[in-house]
Amino acid sequence: MHTGSCLCGAIRYRVNGPIGDIVHCHCVTCRKAHAAAFSSVAAVADSDFELQGADMLSHYRSSPDKARYFCASCGSQIYAKRDGTAHLVLRLGTLDDDPQSTERCHIWLSEKAPWYQLDQHLAEYDCAETG
Repeated sequence: MHTGSCLCGAIRYRVNGPIGDIVHCHCVTCRKAHAAAFSSVAAVADSDFELQGADMLSHYRSSPDKARYFCASCGSQIYAKRDGTAHLVLRLGTLDDDPQSTERCHIWLSEKAPWYQLDQHLAEYDCAETG
């Protein structure tokens, strides 16, 4: 079992099954929705997903067949759902724990942010300080 929540805690969820392989999406809509270089996501079966605080859940239809669900209070993206599927696309940044999944790939590199480079070796820090 895995748990997660939005930034303000108004929405909480539980995943009672496996979380699929991790995909890093660089499409323009993911970049804009998350205000980041890419969005890290994984599939979760609808039947394995339990949501608390659904009254705070809002959505935006970013494509004709896809809605993005987020907290109406803090704006945290929780998941996306394509019409007619039996799974949702969980936004992994909202997880409280390790999804115990494997990174599979980066997608939509044709729309990648020009300021982000894959496989670039950058310094790593345990906190916000840079030196």
